[in-house]
Amino acid sequence: MADGVTTRGPNDEVIVEARGSVRIVTLNRPDALNAANEELHGEVARIWRELDDDPATAAIVLTGSGNAFSAGGDLHLLQRMVEDTALRDAIMAEAGDIVRAMTSVRVPIIAAVNGPAVGLGCSLASMSDMVIVEEHAYFADPHVALGLVAADGGGLTWPLLTSLLRAKEFILLGDRLSAADAVQIGLANRVVPTGTAVDVAIGLAERMAKLPRQALQESKALLNKALRASVDSWLSGAIAAESASFDEPAFQGNLARMLRRSSS
Repeated sequence: MADGVTTRGPNDEVIVEARGSVRIVTLNRPDALNAANEELHGEVARIWRELDDDPATAAIVLTGSGNAFSAGGDLHLLQRMVEDTALRDAIMAEAGDIVRAMTSVRVPIIAAVNGPAVGLGCSLASMSDMVIVEEHAYFADPHVALGLVAADGGGLTWPLLTSLLRAKEFILLGDRLSAADAVQIGLANRVVPTGTAVDVAIGLAERMAKLPRQALQESKALLNKALRASVDSWLSGAIAAESASFDEPAFQGNLARMLRRSSS
């Protein structure tokens, strides 16, 4: 892939920029705070394998356009998943693909969290290899509070990143974590000034890209063995449990209230 910018999805939901051997992946629904609609979710599920298959890719930066990293799942897509079980099955299969791919990509992924990282956005950050977060940003995983099983990321990764008690507190309650608190408990590496996360992440990616490839990639694989074992053991059952959540009255009621608020 030569230096330049390519777009993915019918409305350019994902942008990929090549800078030497670094690839910058940008979630691109800024007017929706980069919430994942069907098209963005599908592109996020596909992009990791494609980048991993490109021998010229040495490191990846993941970020969001506009003022957010990602606000999670698009509410209208979630409502469609309640009503259309075939669509639900397809999206949940993609969710599993995202987890498997992100946790097995051979090169480092550096998340540049430039704004709120909620739900899926929080999961994407937690599956990255380094997390750079801007001082005004925050993390939150409201799956359980909304009525969904926290399957596609946080429930698997957080206990390995922080203590089990901390993971339970923030996964089960869904409370916000400030940038500083995220660093303190181990969910992020560095807090940086507003507007600088992408540049800092690119700098780190370029440093990693210059390291000996075999040593870098095999060391990353070694460090990820516990995470991969967790994914291999528990992900399929977790995804099935989350899918079943869509039939629960508690989730459907919470989603209906959120849709009403968003339209008022």
